[in-house]
Amino acid sequence: MEMPYRRLGASGLKVSALSFGAWVTFGNQVSTEVARDLLHAAYGAGVNFFDNAETYADGRAETVMGEILKNSGWRRSSYVLSSKVYFGAESEGPNEMGLSRKHVIEGCHGSLRRLQADYLDLFFCHRADPDTPLLETVRAMHDLIIQGKVLYWGTSEWTAAQITEAHELCAKYNFHAPVVEQPQYNLFHRSRFEKELTPVLKERGMGTTIWSPLASGLLTGKYNDGIPEDSRLHMESLEWLKKRLTGFGTEKKLAAIKKFAAVAAGIDTPLPRLAIAWCLKNPQVSTVITGASKVEQLQENLATIGIMERLTPAVMAELDQISRTVAE
Repeated sequence: MEMPYRRLGASGLKVSALSFGAWVTFGNQVSTEVARDLLHAAYGAGVNFFDNAETYADGRAETVMGEILKNSGWRRSSYVLSSKVYFGAESEGPNEMGLSRKHVIEGCHGSLRRLQADYLDLFFCHRADPDTPLLETVRAMHDLIIQGKVLYWGTSEWTAAQITEAHELCAKYNFHAPVVEQPQYNLFHRSRFEKELTPVLKERGMGTTIWSPLASGLLTGKYNDGIPEDSRLHMESLEWLKKRLTGFGTEKKLAAIKKFAAVAAGIDTPLPRLAIAWCLKNPQVSTVITGASKVEQLQENLATIGIMERLTPAVMAELDQISRTVAE
């Protein structure tokens, strides 16, 4: 089945329903050769949105992706490239993180340099910054758009109140407003997206590029019997993620995973495809960002498009019932 494309909210930009992100893997877990194979496999399958951030592998993820894109021969107009600003990249000086005008502008320049790109299609504020006036941040984003270095800007993990305030400031000063939010969303983490964010996203015409559809791997079932020896969770830099996945409530989630797996078996599909398809069924989701460390794993995720019709209202109701017993 061909990759479908969805409008990013009320904007005219179209993104593939499944996209590919560099978080955790590029510049850290996989070699440059594997990264190239992954990016080419994604693009060949119709993926047109590639997600990155200044902080991923301290900037190395952007460097790796930029080199691959430079050598790919692909038309720049054929793909959508994003980055995010807030956490910083190569160093930790007092002005090298956050959303001050200085860091937003310099962060954009740094991402463009590492990605070897003339512009970013999407530039996200990776978190909200309590130490910077919001007007300063939205003005900086607006200026980057006016300069042609960014085409659209967005937010990531912002509250509904923060998104609303940003839109109100943009309307007041005639600035370009954010068109997209990047929140976490999966069968275990759904309340914030569905209850808090969805109303304001609909009201403001914002699209979404959701991350962690597999709950950092939990919804693959590979951690049901403990953490495998070859898992990325043994990497020192991902100790925080290991604690999250093995912390309070994990036993209840593992029990739910077995129930999800039974539903997946009932419609003859692997559990990861079921979990990703469930996210895609939400009409407020513009694209689901997938990640992978192997081409076979990526191809498995991309095959989700072919099983969408199997998630009937009855199947969705069953998944909803299981999810609500453990979801945040």
